[in-house]
Amino acid sequence: ELAVVIGVGGRNIARADALKHVFGYTIVNDVTARDVQLRHQQWDLGKSFDTFCPMGPWIVTADALDPAKSRVRTWVNGELRQDANTKELVHDCHALVEHLSTAFTLEPGDVISTGTPGGVGIASRPPKLLAAGDVVRVEIARIGQIENPVIEAPEDVEERLHAIDRE
Repeated sequence: ELAVVIGVGGRNIARADALKHVFGYTIVNDVTARDVQLRHQQWDLGKSFDTFCPMGPWIVTADALDPAKSRVRTWVNGELRQDANTKELVHDCHALVEHLSTAFTLEPGDVISTGTPGGVGIASRPPKLLAAGDVVRVEIARIGQIENPVIEAPEDVEERLHAIDRE
């Protein structure tokens, strides 16, 4: 996903002023443990494991990228899975900054993830879920690319999740 990095904080930011608060943009690999998400019917656990949500490889300044028309592509083991453009976002960067700043103050360094393009594995028929050993590469034109290996979860994770299930 395209990620917005806030440079100038603010609250109740008007749409017209939203991009004045943006320092730059980077890439976010929005990793989700679908089994955990579906089992617990919550987004928080399924998206919050250590090593999830890698970002990078760097931040490009706001003047170096048009957030309204940037190509976003994702490959898994060399297979193109997502190929979209930020012009297809449900909520553009202006709207996200405006909306989020109505609920809380945005601070310099805050990162806003803009949303996942179509092509996620869970929506494929049959589903194409990530497994240990897979390699995910995300690329956004003018920013670059990041590549992340999928690793096996630590052994104690399953035990801790079962303890939550019993509560």
